[in-house]
Amino acid sequence: MKKPIVTLEGRRVRLADVDPDDDAGLGNKAKALERLAKDLERLRKLQHLLYADDRYALLVVIQAMDTGGKDGTIRHVMSGLNPVGCVVTSFKVPTPDERQHDYLWRIHRAVPPKGVVGVFNRSHYEDVLVTRVHKLIEKKTWERRYREINDFERTLRENGVEILKFFLHISKVEQAKRLRARIEDKAKNWKFSEADIVERRLWSDYQEAYEDAINECTTSWAPWHIVPANKKWARDCIVARAMADRLESLNLRYPKPVLDLSKIVIR
Repeated sequence: MKKPIVTLEGRRVRLADVDPDDDAGLGNKAKALERLAKDLERLRKLQHLLYADDRYALLVVIQAMDTGGKDGTIRHVMSGLNPVGCVVTSFKVPTPDERQHDYLWRIHRAVPPKGVVGVFNRSHYEDVLVTRVHKLIEKKTWERRYREINDFERTLRENGVEILKFFLHISKVEQAKRLRARIEDKAKNWKFSEADIVERRLWSDYQEAYEDAINECTTSWAPWHIVPANKKWARDCIVARAMADRLESLNLRYPKPVLDLSKIVIR
C-alpha cells in the first residue's frame, strides 16, 4: 500500500495534479477491506496504549468538499475505537456566542486532552475557506489567518497534541454522482440541501482556497495529507494507516505501577 500524499513545507502542491481515483496501490475493494481490518485492529490497540500512556493527544482534522466523505470516514475508521477515549466535534456555522470571540476560541475548547483521540469534522480551516469564498472577510484577513493557524498548531504540538490533517480529495464528477444519489435514494434524501447546489457552483473558488490553505498551512509540525477519495475503500485505508502509523511513532508505553505488585496478595 502506498503512503498518502503528504505535503512538504516550502513545496507547493497543485490539487489538479492529484488523481482523486488513486487507490493507493490497494488494487481492489476486497484487498482494501482486508488491509483496513488489520489497521483498525492496530489502531484499537494503539488507542488503548495512548490512553494509558497519557503523554499525548491525537487531533485528527478532516476537511473536504461537500459529499467528500467526512462523515463516512469517521464512521468507518473511528467506529472501532473505544468511545471513552475518542471525541468527535463537528463545526457548523458559528453561534452568536462564538462570534463574540476570536475564530480559534471554539476550536481550542474542543482540542482533545492527553490520552484522547479527537476528531474535527470541519475545523478552524473553515475560516480561511468558506469565509474567503463567500467574501465574508477581506483578503488581508484570511492571509493573516494562515500565520495564526500555524502558530496555533505549533502551540498544540509543543504541548503534546499530535496533529493529523486530512483533505479528502474528490473530483467534481464524483461529487455530482453523490449529489444525485442523495436525490434518488430516499434513505439519503435528508442529506440533500439546496446549499449543496449553491456551493457546487463555487467549485473552482473552493479548490483555489483549499490549495492555498494546504500550501500555506503545511508545516513540519502539522503537514497536510491529501487523500484521493473517489474510492471510499481506499480513502478509509489511507486514513486508518496514517493514524496507526502516527501513534506507533510515538513509542507509547504503559506506565509503571505505583505499587510493587509482586508483594500484593489477593485473598
